[in-house]
Amino acid sequence: MTTTTKPAAPIAATPARRLGPGALALRQGRLEITQFLRSRESVVFTMGFPIIMILIFAAIFSGEIGGGVKFTQYFITGMIATGLMTVSFQNLGIWIPIERDRGVLKRYRGTPMPKWVYFAGKVIMVVAIGVAETALLLVVAVLLFGLKLPDTATKWLTFGWVAALGVTACTLCGIAISSLARTARSGSAVVTPVALVLQFISGVFFVFTELPTWMQQVAALFPLKWMCQGLRSVFLPDSFGAQEPGGSFELGRVALVLAAWCVIGLLLCLTTFRWTTRRDG
Repeated sequence: MTTTTKPAAPIAATPARRLGPGALALRQGRLEITQFLRSRESVVFTMGFPIIMILIFAAIFSGEIGGGVKFTQYFITGMIATGLMTVSFQNLGIWIPIERDRGVLKRYRGTPMPKWVYFAGKVIMVVAIGVAETALLLVVAVLLFGLKLPDTATKWLTFGWVAALGVTACTLCGIAISSLARTARSGSAVVTPVALVLQFISGVFFVFTELPTWMQQVAALFPLKWMCQGLRSVFLPDSFGAQEPGGSFELGRVALVLAAWCVIGLLLCLTTFRWTTRRDG
């Protein structure tokens, strides 16, 4: 007597679950943050530079700027602004050419992943590192130098929108300027001098109103000066607004200029960004 075994029914393959747009962006953001943290040089320079500078300023300028306000209270605004510019404009302007030169961007373009996910990952990384860097800087300044934090909800709100607009503008400009670098090595040579010049003329290392008038006028063309000015309205008494070139902190103009740079940066990104190097055609 023979028995026949009924062949087992084939097991249907479980289709892979497709990630939604938000999940794709978050996954790319986690990847970007991980890559950033693995680069010791980037972590030390980006996170440590503003803290080192505030330590130096606190040691050199130990007195008051006037009105019972310490120099540290004034310079913290520039350190926050330059920290946000470093993690966005400078970091992206240097690292995107490296990824382009290594063929990373070319491989991204050849995958089914939507192109916007790559940029969303960069934005998430910039925001996450920028928030952590700013928080660390404020903690150090409060604990070591008695920094007075904003005492009203309005000032914290101003802090939020100035930082948000400033980071957006610097991020878009960083992506745009990355296309000027012909090779991975030239990215730093293109971006770093621009960042340093902007810091010197925008009231980061010096009291802005003590700079030559022509230098103030040049700085007013770029977003870093307006980031510093907006943050001064947060950390300095309202009376200090009268010492600004415009006779007030001009928050309306701060918002307008930063928003304009967001538009300019976006247009530059759309018209100049390249996924491949010039030698790839």
